Amino acid sequence: MPEVMGSQQSIDLCEKYGAHNYHPLPMVIQKGEGVWVWDPEGVKYMDMLSAYSALNQGHCHPRIIQALKDQLEKVTLTSRAFYTDNMGPFLEKVTRICGMEMALPMNTGAEAVETAVKMARKWGYQKKGVAADRAEIIVFKNNFHGRTTTIVGFSSDESYREGFGPFAPGFRILEFGNIGELEAAIGKNTVAVLMEPIQGEGGILIPPDGYLEETRALCDKHNILFMFDEIQTGLGRTGKMFAHQYENVKPDVLILGKALGGGVIPVSMVVSSREVMEVFRPGDHGSTFGGFPLACAVGIAALDVLVDDNLAARAMELGEYFMDKLRGMNSPHVKEIRGRGLLIAMEIKAESGVARPFCERLKEEGLLCKETHESVVRFAPPLVITKEELDWALEKIVRVMK
Repeated sequence: MPEVMGSQQSIDLCEKYGAHNYHPLPMVIQKGEGVWVWDPEGVKYMDMLSAYSALNQGHCHPRIIQALKDQLEKVTLTSRAFYTDNMGPFLEKVTRICGMEMALPMNTGAEAVETAVKMARKWGYQKKGVAADRAEIIVFKNNFHGRTTTIVGFSSDESYREGFGPFAPGFRILEFGNIGELEAAIGKNTVAVLMEPIQGEGGILIPPDGYLEETRALCDKHNILFMFDEIQTGLGRTGKMFAHQYENVKPDVLILGKALGGGVIPVSMVVSSREVMEVFRPGDHGSTFGGFPLACAVGIAALDVLVDDNLAARAMELGEYFMDKLRGMNSPHVKEIRGRGLLIAMEIKAESGVARPFCERLKEEGLLCKETHESVVRFAPPLVITKEELDWALEKIVRVMK
């Protein structure tokens, strides 16, 4: 049996041998179940981050773990050189839930965004008639779509870009929520608009009412693909299956990840129409692990849990309750409470400093939260959380924030 290490020993080893590209809270997770995790010393914490919404179904959901175990005894990896018996059912389930026609499975969210970028450009050349190598994709300030060099190249956050250039051309960065600026920016080479319907890493920023519908109308008018990155906001997190459903819009391309893997393994997906997806031909794009049998088995179970347990409606009901309670605590440190479903931001007033110390204090109370954009504490518990568990969390939050 391997030696059981204490928290400090685990932290010391990570700091010694691991690249310092993260700044985690000083605690170690050894076990998880539902909304709860434990450290090596047996101290219990509530997970209020859900691995950035990858754990919508909670830690180690028994149905998802059972699907994983069952598949482990059959076959785990084949590569896309062959067909497998569970990819078809997985793709069918995803496309039906999304109201789309075809899907392309990958692994990480960033990989799926890169896939969508490639697809949109090729669609622009083949279907729209844009001149070679002139395709342009519109993105937005405060976006977060991943960490590859292409993606950080169109980030507006200098800390994501510094030291990693040169970057790929072909992107225009606009103000999120400004429909006039968007209309003025569209040109003959514009092939797509890539947007998070709610900017999660940007601080849980919600666009003005009607903005998504107006953007949809502009895309229709100019023959442009409307692409939603719902890697963090999708699959029940915001109180609907997808955050774009708060307005009467349907994307041309939908990008999924995180909770699609049920908190077990990385699974991502690009979902679209046949007309768009058919630009790919054998050899154009791929991934050794994209859509591997283990991922398909887990993905099917992850989606079944979301639907069968009605987790989107649960997020809607409990999110409204949680936000009402947070607004009612009248903390001298809180500038604003905002969010949808169980994706909630508590923005700290400038005079109260940054969010990190509040996260550290909440950890001491047994709540694991993480700051984003320095001034925001994000609350995003697994969607399986109960009202009683939220009340327990609220008591701790009020104690810290008062």
